[in-house]
Amino acid sequence: MISAYIPYSNIRFFSTLITDYVDEQEKLRPFYNHFPSITEFEKQITEKEANFSQEKRNVLVSSLKAQYAELKTTPKVLKNIELLAQSNTFTVTTGHQLSLFTGHLYFIFKIISVINTVRQLTEKYPDKHFVPVYWMATEDHDFEEINHFHLSNRTICWNSDQTGATGNFSTNTLEAVFQTFDRAIGLGKNADELRALFRDSYLKNNNLAEATRYLVNALFEDYGVVVIDGNDKALKKEFIPYISNDLLQSVAHCEVTKSIEALQKVNSTYPVQVNPREVNMFYLTPNGRHRIIRTTEGFEVHDTNIHFSKEAILEELNTYPERFSPNVILRPLYQEVILPNLAYIGGGGEIAYWLELKGFFNTEKVPFPILMLRNSAMLISQRQAEKIEKLQLSLNDLFLKPEELKNKKVRQLSEFPIDFTPEKELLQQQFTHLYELAEHTDVTFKNAVKAQEVRQLKGLEKLEKRLLKAQKRKFSEELERTTILQSELFPNNILQERFANFTDFYLLKGKEFIPELVKDFNPFDFRFVVIQY
Repeated sequence: MISAYIPYSNIRFFSTLITDYVDEQEKLRPFYNHFPSITEFEKQITEKEANFSQEKRNVLVSSLKAQYAELKTTPKVLKNIELLAQSNTFTVTTGHQLSLFTGHLYFIFKIISVINTVRQLTEKYPDKHFVPVYWMATEDHDFEEINHFHLSNRTICWNSDQTGATGNFSTNTLEAVFQTFDRAIGLGKNADELRALFRDSYLKNNNLAEATRYLVNALFEDYGVVVIDGNDKALKKEFIPYISNDLLQSVAHCEVTKSIEALQKVNSTYPVQVNPREVNMFYLTPNGRHRIIRTTEGFEVHDTNIHFSKEAILEELNTYPERFSPNVILRPLYQEVILPNLAYIGGGGEIAYWLELKGFFNTEKVPFPILMLRNSAMLISQRQAEKIEKLQLSLNDLFLKPEELKNKKVRQLSEFPIDFTPEKELLQQQFTHLYELAEHTDVTFKNAVKAQEVRQLKGLEKLEKRLLKAQKRKFSEELERTTILQSELFPNNILQERFANFTDFYLLKGKEFIPELVKDFNPFDFRFVVIQY
């Protein structure tokens, strides 16, 4: 049940760039193609239809059938794969690393956002077909970012010395992790379902890519979600011309650098999310994923003894495209080359780096997808909702910084105002007359008036702080309850969705958990949602 909608501009965890984007600020218009409103999809469909061949569709369907060969799934998923061969079928995509047991809660939110976007598009454009896609980042090598998840107040961690693309990591050392998880979730029907899901996903599949495909399919197969692994020779073969452009012409480096400079001119506080390299490709070996570096003699593979001349690397690319892996700059282009994709749904950081890429896409003559900010939410229990009411807090209050919340609460509890603003304004009015006198004397007297004003204003501020501190001692018990509640909802002082795992909520709601979120989320409503579960 939705308790509140909060504008992203009221939440300190979102950058100005993202709030400007969802507010459709005109200054950002050059950095995207179509704004994510449902009517704009008609233009996107037309553009993608004209730029995605039947041959590409055939390759895509063939690869997906091979990837699903060993996985039992629903007829809806299988039908969606078949539909991708038809010229009136398009995808909406999100992607993420292969986080252990989905990692953070927003992993789930992303996929639900895709599901609901597809639902609304199907209603709006009944003569078209739309397929929800989850892109597995199987080639990512940042294992430390994905090898853990949080369960209540503990961290479940997978320790492994494997290196390279995480999709290839063997799952044969996850038995110990399962035992820890098994003990942590307790007893009950929902706990048993989670045990079976973890066991079947990780202990019955050989590597992390297979395990993640199984897991996402088990959670979302009823919605027809298609899971794709881009680490595929046939799919990478489609991307060869663009890899060649990156290796030989540094197209991405040139165009993305221009876009970053242009964004900084719009607003210098906008974050530079990712910086392009001269070469934005990795080379995959059995021992790792290594950067390709251009040299005076040709190319070298970082931290290896592998070297290529210009001619040799092109021969390697055409013979073994599966050995080449795009980085964060080229992966979006790869996705749009091999999928009949209309929109990418991501978090604030992802949207920020996609906004750096439009000029690059234009140069490569690939349609730039609609960028949609995924649904973002905080889940509160009935007990927490009752505490919020009892403490006389608003939901907006809880998003304040901890010290700001305490100060506000103290002012609320105090029987007299702890705000010296009227006194400061009166003092400044009094000094206005002194400044008028100073205008008729010399500059030294004017400086003395200014110094006295500053001294007295600081004195008032100091008294206000001392009074606030004294009242904090007086209301320490109420403040402690407020602090505990806020830390429950914002663990480690970050958004709940960036810390918690879906397990805590599934233990309470069971199989109703995901369907209820599907009902509550609207991907075209760009506001933060507070949901009582």
